[in-house]
Amino acid sequence: MTLHVLFRNLYPFVRPYRWLIAGTLGLTLIGSLAAQVNALVLQYTVDEVNKLVEAGKDMVEGAGILLTISVILLSKEVLSAFITFGQKFFGERLRIMVSKDLAQSIIEKILTYRMAFYTATDNEAGKLQTRIDRGVESLTRLVQNFFIDILPLFASSLIALVLMFNANTYVGLTALCIIPVYFYITYRQAVKLKGWRTQRRTFREVKSHGIMSIIESINVIKSFNRENIEADKQLQLQIQLTDNQMQTRKVSFIFDGLKSFVEQVGVVFIIILTAYLVLSGQMTIGAIMFHIMLFNNVSAPIRQLHRIYDEMNDALIYSEGFFDILHADHETEQSGTYRPATIRGTFEMKNVDFTYPNGIKALHNVSMTIESGKITALVGLSGAGKSTIVNLLDKFYQPDSGTILLDDVDLREYDTQYLREHIGLVLQKNHIFNGTIEENIRYGHPEATHEEVVEATRKAYIYDQIMALPKQFESKASLLSGGQQQRIAIARMFLKNPPIIFLDEPTASLDAIATEQIKNSLDAIKRDRTVIIISHSISQIIDSDTIYTLKEGRVMEHGTHDEIYHQNGVYHDIFDASARSLNIEKIAKTIDNESERPFS
Repeated sequence: MTLHVLFRNLYPFVRPYRWLIAGTLGLTLIGSLAAQVNALVLQYTVDEVNKLVEAGKDMVEGAGILLTISVILLSKEVLSAFITFGQKFFGERLRIMVSKDLAQSIIEKILTYRMAFYTATDNEAGKLQTRIDRGVESLTRLVQNFFIDILPLFASSLIALVLMFNANTYVGLTALCIIPVYFYITYRQAVKLKGWRTQRRTFREVKSHGIMSIIESINVIKSFNRENIEADKQLQLQIQLTDNQMQTRKVSFIFDGLKSFVEQVGVVFIIILTAYLVLSGQMTIGAIMFHIMLFNNVSAPIRQLHRIYDEMNDALIYSEGFFDILHADHETEQSGTYRPATIRGTFEMKNVDFTYPNGIKALHNVSMTIESGKITALVGLSGAGKSTIVNLLDKFYQPDSGTILLDDVDLREYDTQYLREHIGLVLQKNHIFNGTIEENIRYGHPEATHEEVVEATRKAYIYDQIMALPKQFESKASLLSGGQQQRIAIARMFLKNPPIIFLDEPTASLDAIATEQIKNSLDAIKRDRTVIIISHSISQIIDSDTIYTLKEGRVMEHGTHDEIYHQNGVYHDIFDASARSLNIEKIAKTIDNESERPFS
């Protein structure tokens, strides 16, 4: 990321606020002219007072001079106060507006990205958050400082330099010669620090991701008494970050001292040269003070160069990650335009291969047919590729090779938003948004009435538990238990009422009674719909019209329960293992004994 590219990327966000920039530029010009008043007044005062002293005049004759300079300086300070306020107000307003637009634009953009973007190795949640937060912060600070600090300082410096050349060419040249030396030192400082600053960005991203991981895994950490291990991990990272910061500051202090020395050398040269010109009769005594004050205005932005460079480097470093996210157009979800009047729900996968962005190949030459209005179960051990198939059918990912058809039309040709409006998805762990219970359920159908929301909760067997809460439907959904949150997600799906349903372990976090209740509700909503169910529960899969057994990303068997069970293959082993884990024989014996017991 170069400075030119940075400003080119930033320009579209600044352009809508041209009137703020124009106002700031106008105030900057006036403020820069006003900044030279002190030097002019000081020269006039010294020369006039010197004349009075040489003429033997007293305070009475000097009163007029004092009154004149007092009025000029006070008027100038009043004007400067208004100018400074205007500059800061316009600059701050510009910063706030640009910050809002930057933050909103990247939120809107990442919402359009495909799932592969989020599962890439370098795009963990903590890293993305750091890049976005630091990017917005550094870019908006650069905008603010440019119009509040940098622009006024350099405008004042340029006008001061012009006045110095106008008064005496040699003095102007002396001041001008100091500037490139100072710039060169600052440039070398920036080059020296660039690598360490980039490394610091990486440390901060990893640290942010680590903290989020600790918070998300706190139950596991505490249950295994691994607080010390996690603390040591963060300590090592913090030591690296601290070493980086100390090395950066050490180099900065060395270069800052060198730049201060160069500036003071410039002041000495100005004093010597102006003193010589005074002694040779080419300049008045007041001109010495005049040129020293003007050189102070010339060197003011130079003294700020290290800070300006620091902030520019931060902007260059963090904006690179920010704009990489914002301009990742290749990550945008691919959407077709096909929007049929109705979707029957017949899927057909032909020789599909798929590899996740992290390099793990999940499917190998998978072919299957999922019939409309039928229940299809996907069975297999963890990692067999069951959830991957659901992800592909919902267009979260695109296959590496092969074809997926929906109602005899390539899935890639479907309008993605339209497709997902006709699919209901219930996962093993469903996300609950920050908000009330009703808001979370209404997420499935934002225009639904309260009565429809209530009916959905009845179907999901969560209504009575909601009504027992102090605020009922206005209670925070995040306060519910895991099983209750799962029912909220199922109620959300009932409210959506789609023709295609994907169920990925929908009752995994529910107790036995809740599982039976939900199963009854799911059985009701399954009628006349295309249903794909992933479950380790025998009761969830045994009644399916078709069962596909997967192993290590390959289809091993398919057919009805009776057909593939008697093939004595993978399904047979999984089914028998599930039955043994449930201790079916003892359960059946208990039920038989209970039924044989005489009534009392």
